[in-house]
Amino acid sequence: MTHTLLAPRSAAHRSCPALRPVAFAAMLALSGTGIAHAQAAPAAAPSAPVSADTAPSLPPVTVSASGLQLGATEMTTPATVLEGDELVRRREATLGETLNSEPGITSSHFGAGASRPIIRGMDGPRVKVLSDGAELHDASTISPDHAVVSEPLLATQIEVLRGPSALVYGNGAVGGVVNVLDGKIPTAVPEKGYEGSAELRANTGAREGAGAFSLTGGTGNLAVHVEGVSRDASDYRVGKGWAPNGEPARKVLGSFNRTDTGSVGLSWVGDRGYLGAAYTRQTAKYGLPGHNHSFEGCHTHGDHLHCGAHADEGEDGHDHDHGAEAGDVPVVDLRSERFDIRGELRNPFAGFSALRLRAGVTDYVHDEVEDGAISTTFKNKAYDTRIELQHEPIAGFKGLIGLQTSQRKFSAEGDEAYVEPTITRKLGFFALEEYRLGDWRFEAALRHDRQTAEAQTSGIERSHNGTSASLGAVWKFTPGYQVGTSFTRASRAPSAEELYAQGLHMATSTYERGNPDLRSEISQNIDVSLKKTSGDTTFGVSVFRNRISNYIYGRTLDEVDGLQLLQYSQADATFTGIEGQVRQRLNRHFGITLFGDTVRARLAGGGLLPRIPATRAGLRLDGNWNAWEGQVEWVQVARQGRVAEFETATPGYGMLNVGVSYSGQFSGGTPWQVYVKANNLTDRLAYAHTSFIKNAAPLMGRNVTVGVKVAF
Repeated sequence: MTHTLLAPRSAAHRSCPALRPVAFAAMLALSGTGIAHAQAAPAAAPSAPVSADTAPSLPPVTVSASGLQLGATEMTTPATVLEGDELVRRREATLGETLNSEPGITSSHFGAGASRPIIRGMDGPRVKVLSDGAELHDASTISPDHAVVSEPLLATQIEVLRGPSALVYGNGAVGGVVNVLDGKIPTAVPEKGYEGSAELRANTGAREGAGAFSLTGGTGNLAVHVEGVSRDASDYRVGKGWAPNGEPARKVLGSFNRTDTGSVGLSWVGDRGYLGAAYTRQTAKYGLPGHNHSFEGCHTHGDHLHCGAHADEGEDGHDHDHGAEAGDVPVVDLRSERFDIRGELRNPFAGFSALRLRAGVTDYVHDEVEDGAISTTFKNKAYDTRIELQHEPIAGFKGLIGLQTSQRKFSAEGDEAYVEPTITRKLGFFALEEYRLGDWRFEAALRHDRQTAEAQTSGIERSHNGTSASLGAVWKFTPGYQVGTSFTRASRAPSAEELYAQGLHMATSTYERGNPDLRSEISQNIDVSLKKTSGDTTFGVSVFRNRISNYIYGRTLDEVDGLQLLQYSQADATFTGIEGQVRQRLNRHFGITLFGDTVRARLAGGGLLPRIPATRAGLRLDGNWNAWEGQVEWVQVARQGRVAEFETATPGYGMLNVGVSYSGQFSGGTPWQVYVKANNLTDRLAYAHTSFIKNAAPLMGRNVTVGVKVAF
């Protein structure tokens, strides 16, 4: 299908311009392999066969973002970790869609180009997205139509965590932390002089084609890494029965996504650690479905909206005939450049076991193009630095202390510049400690932050200080069973957008008004979990209650033909919910899993909060036989009728998904994998209640993804 929104791409564009900076590094890496170790690394010893009578247990998984390199089963609160074959099966074009099926996690779904994770009903600045421990600086926290500049196809592991360990990454992470691990900065020199992978995949729902490669080479103490991804997806198909504006349709206009990402990194690796740097560039073009030009010129009269000429107002004070026709779907033209520095020094000096450094500089800009001309330009220039110092055990206590600082210069120019230019500065100090006593593990975290947000045009400046603390414990009361609990009191300062927004935002069909007098949120969260990690039956279930004083949300004051007037306001709110899954091993080849989640969010006065995820439940049958693996699952999403004022209910739906993969080796021992997954096999028309544009961009209909991956 051809797009009328963009001219056909030239040959230069098809050559993936974002990957050009890595060309020289690729040659360097390949040349390095020629002078590296001549002999290959010894083959790994074959694993012992698993007897049908052997009680299985969950494999150990290290959670990097835990701060103390803990295993997933040692966390005081649930930690979701995707890695290996499971990550390959779950990966989608965006981070939000990749994590969307995990218990307690949904996505903000804004077409195909932008989708941010939502954890336990919280999104935006309440969920921090990290790149190997360093905060990503894009524009995705400002609005759901802005993409997260993290590429799932280049991730080696994705972690989601909450509780005391999440606290050390910022007091604003009251929803949680998503940490995306990658290999852009090598931490070791490959034993045989080189290692890498290549992957190709295609999807029928959007006629998507994507390719990724990763290559690390080195010799002596130097290692170089190059990686890249290119993705080209057309407008995607939705389920049967969609009829926007009364006309049957099968594709979401403007839901295409074209993304190129490239990175090059260089490290010096020694016996006691490493120090490296990387440059990453991402370019993307994707459409903004649901954009309504008829709202142009709408403005406010007090707490009411007015659209059109005053003389044409109806009796209710609103003009319902805007006199404008919708134009082409706007296109986001994005460019992000980031320089990263990462390092670790083991045993830096007496009393300390490790010193870690994360630092980055980001230059992010995206243009919103309408009818071939730039209508609005968003810029975000930021730097961030994080230093951790892990100390040796003191009287049984093991932990770390650290410092984190950042500065963000954000500006918007053009028709939808609804936030004036701002400078946000943050400084935080944190500490995390653990203590083990028999079958008990205790954890405590403390953090103090100061934030200053300055509006450049009006000259208004607001400063907020906040101290956050958390306590948690895990008790392994019998082999294979454990119970965990944590209590967190966290402070979150309002974002610059919540303080200073003022204007029309057509992408979300809102007119937003900030409030410079907003106070910090105070969150009190209690979480209790029960896990069984070994035996034929394994499970994990978590119950949580989060009471937030001065909760900041967009309160709808008025609505005209779908355009809402949002006033950032504060009120006490409570989030309660449960999430979990249980797996029963049927025999050595098959297992069955029941999973689900639900969350309720209510204001103290009895009102409901908007865009809260609907209750979900699912059943999955998995199997493996020799080199084959597969699964069949049914996911049922309930109708969401618990809606806020001016919000509409969303019907429920069920989806049937199937996946199968086959793994093998070439004659030289190089592993490869072929996989196929089919989602929404019944072609069900489905809507995401968490989306601002749920009716304009339903979820994808029946689609099949085919891929092949080779590691060498």
